[in-house]
Amino acid sequence: MNLHQIKSNPALQEKLASEYVLGTLRGGARRRFDAWLKQDAALRQVVGQWEAHLVPMAEFSPAVTAPATVWPALEKRLNLSTTRDPWAYWRNWGKLREDLAFWRGLGMFSTTAAVILVSVLLSKQADQQATPQTNYVATLSDDKAQAIAVITGDSKRGQLQIRMVTAQNIAADKSLELWAVGKDGKVKSLGLVADKGIITLPMPKDMTADSVPLLAVTLEPKGGSGNPEKPSGPIIFKGNWVQI
Repeated sequence: MNLHQIKSNPALQEKLASEYVLGTLRGGARRRFDAWLKQDAALRQVVGQWEAHLVPMAEFSPAVTAPATVWPALEKRLNLSTTRDPWAYWRNWGKLREDLAFWRGLGMFSTTAAVILVSVLLSKQADQQATPQTNYVATLSDDKAQAIAVITGDSKRGQLQIRMVTAQNIAADKSLELWAVGKDGKVKSLGLVADKGIITLPMPKDMTADSVPLLAVTLEPKGGSGNPEKPSGPIIFKGNWVQI
């Protein structure tokens, strides 16, 4: 595989870029990808887009507790369970460096952790009740591609959660207003959002990724635009509304 093959295959670009950002692209494959990134600006842009989508989403992922067997296994492998000598680890380090099985095991553990992260970020949550639950997410960025806000949608509860990952300094006589931009170009106000922290807004039932491909935030006079179907101020950040 070479850079020319990557550039001519957008789907493969997306796959490798997502694995690169998540950390599951390893070894020689990751080193080759690093080299390609230095050569190709378009590939760097694809990686940047995945970083903008996935990195802020990590804030929503729940803590994952390692199985109870992990630490005892590490203690046993490091010979810590039979001694309380704080220097025992370092005396055994020379042997440990040559223990290929240890490094393979550690690599498997790291890969497992990465797989858990992928599952948390990219998998659909299985709904335990009869009504299916569809989730959506958008990462809103400014004109410098800096992530400003992450918006998640819970279609079952009919809620939008807006988390400002980069606090905004908004004048006292101004407000931030969130808009759904339809595929037909029509816009609809979803409500005012705070310049920092987290707020919750109602989610319209028809707000799917097919009908609303884009979300945008505009800078409006205090209280928002006077027309719920037409912003009066400029768009200051926006992002794609996608189903996950």
